[in-house]
Amino acid sequence: MNRPETSEYDPYYERYISLVADSDIIGVLGAQPTRLQDIFTAMPEDKGGFRYADGKWSIKELLGHVIDGERMFAYRTFRISRGDETPIEGFEQDGYIENAHSNDRSFADLLDEFSLLRRANMIFFKNLADDAWLRVGTANNVKVSVRALVYIMAGHIEHHLEILKDRYLV
Repeated sequence: MNRPETSEYDPYYERYISLVADSDIIGVLGAQPTRLQDIFTAMPEDKGGFRYADGKWSIKELLGHVIDGERMFAYRTFRISRGDETPIEGFEQDGYIENAHSNDRSFADLLDEFSLLRRANMIFFKNLADDAWLRVGTANNVKVSVRALVYIMAGHIEHHLEILKDRYLV
């Protein structure tokens, strides 16, 4: 599948899409759970509550946010790919973090949830008809295509892995 055209998404999302270097988006998505497993399986549980600054998310909250993003991008992809033209609302990520209680969970539990979500999403993506990838809908008040959402989903993970490396694991 070709990368999305810039007309298929809001310029804000270029920051995520640009982080996906490979044109094999299904391969990128398939490799990300293993990358997360490699990072977090080796991390001590007590490091999960670490915040690099006051008011910033903990490491486990960052992982919880990645899970929330996976759900949200998949939901948008599902609806738009099925031809649903109803505008999809945005979501307030900080409110979701507050109510997820990720710091009370183990890394293993968080990783298991992400892996299962991604596995289900991969099955869905692999079975999308060619024309479904090009469908466009409205999410968070902007037009976006299914293929752009899938690139955004992958880039969102890359974005947060960079933040983890640059701000938490220094």
